[in-house]
Amino acid sequence: MGLFGSLYIGASGLQTSQNALNTVAHNLSNVDTQGYTRQQVAQADRSYNNISKDAKIVSYKQTGLGVYYSRVRQVRDYFLDQTYRREVGRMSFYQVSYSTFTQVEDLLGEFTGKSFSESLGNLKEAVDELAKEPASTVKQGLLIQRVSQFLKRAKTTYNDLCDLQDNYNVQVKNGIDRVNTISSRIHELNKQICSIEIAGFEHANDLRDERNSLLDELGGLINIEYKEDYDGAIIVKAEGHQLISRTAVYELAVTADADNGFYTPYWKMDAKTITLANGTEVPDISNCKVFDLTQVMSTEKNTDVGSIKAQLLARGDHRANYTDLETDTDTYNTNISQSIIMNVQAEFDKLVHIVATKMNEVLASAADADNGYLVDKDGNPLQLFQKITSPGYDENGNYIPEDASPGQANTLYTTANMIVNPDLVKSPSLLKFINGEKKEDYATAKLLQDVFTDEEYVLNPNNTNRCNVLDFYSNIVDQISIGGSVFKSYYDNQTTTVESTEYKRQQVVGVSDDEELNNMIKFQNAYNASSRYINAIDEMIEHIINTLGA
Repeated sequence: MGLFGSLYIGASGLQTSQNALNTVAHNLSNVDTQGYTRQQVAQADRSYNNISKDAKIVSYKQTGLGVYYSRVRQVRDYFLDQTYRREVGRMSFYQVSYSTFTQVEDLLGEFTGKSFSESLGNLKEAVDELAKEPASTVKQGLLIQRVSQFLKRAKTTYNDLCDLQDNYNVQVKNGIDRVNTISSRIHELNKQICSIEIAGFEHANDLRDERNSLLDELGGLINIEYKEDYDGAIIVKAEGHQLISRTAVYELAVTADADNGFYTPYWKMDAKTITLANGTEVPDISNCKVFDLTQVMSTEKNTDVGSIKAQLLARGDHRANYTDLETDTDTYNTNISQSIIMNVQAEFDKLVHIVATKMNEVLASAADADNGYLVDKDGNPLQLFQKITSPGYDENGNYIPEDASPGQANTLYTTANMIVNPDLVKSPSLLKFINGEKKEDYATAKLLQDVFTDEEYVLNPNNTNRCNVLDFYSNIVDQISIGGSVFKSYYDNQTTTVESTEYKRQQVVGVSDDEELNNMIKFQNAYNASSRYINAIDEMIEHIINTLGA
């Protein structure tokens, strides 16, 4: 190759070194950018010129044509990315679960001084005082006051649990909307990346960074599987169903329950439309629900992944009451126990139901219509607690809807449909506790005491240990405390796993100042070497032309 051709070799070195320095500068300028993946320069030699070919020799006589900047590649570990996204999803699942236990514990107020146990203890104390002087109007008034406080605190606690369900319901809707937004953006990025990289000359690294960040976020919301196609497009499955293909995004949608407004996510494109009797068209989601919540949540089966699933499990599918515990163990474990809030709702409502019905039964058993003892103006047994007989508002301003099941409306003593007998609230002395023989009714007062001391109640179908009313509530609190501790350990362990995986991942994708400065020195020296090479060629040409006169 002539001297003038050698200038092109030097020029290729200058250009390649300059481009490499630009890449180093790009890395250093993004050292603190969230989601940025460090870029690495790949250089290659240009094609050789063959001077001569001889089959007898090991290699042909060739001259090189310089170097070129072949590609800038992202430095990522595919398996670390997959592990990180799966473990982030699992961490999000246990974070929501642990947070739910914490919130329920706060609602019961055991650590804030406004606990339900205080009102329960006060009620028992009022019954104990009444047993000492049943005919005392002061003690009767105190009993009604404590009963009212007990039910008011019970309704507040139960409504707070319902509000927590509603809060999670909103979060589920927002999570589904976010999944759709992320999916649409990833699909758009797929098209942009493919159009840039299809010629094979350029890599859309910054677009890939954005897509990777979105995959990280998506992995925290829902259980995903993905792979990169031959042309750089990412194909994603969510909960085993296609979410993003090469040509489309399969959107998720939600349908609200007519009774409680709870959202159920489903695959929009798979749902058939059915027409109700009133002409309304609704989606049939029976075979296209996104999440199978009947599965056992297990790390081994990868069913404990994603914050949306955890929110759905914590929320449950209805407002639970004590009737949800009157079932077999398998049904309870499938439909109730996996929902933290529903389980506490049912157990808490069972406690209130026990107190109300047992105290009412005691008064009913002692009622004597002939002598007008413990009966109302219609001759019916006088009751401390009454059921709301039609939809409306109770004395605390809480709206009480009709039960959704035909023929079952307002027939059960639940926290939601009880009030304290208004007649007794106005005139506690109606209790009297002076029987037909004109004697103080110590026996009935003693039976009221027994309501709180008899050990004949079980917490749920899984717990067959019998306890009294006070221990019943303590068992609810202990159950929440133990469950919270268990899920906290899961969450802490998962956090450690995620942090460890992210540390390893950052070792690969993160920008190291020291490494980039070393690269800068290396490429600067290469640039200077190419410059000196060109100067040497230039001096040789000048010497040949000016000195030798060639």
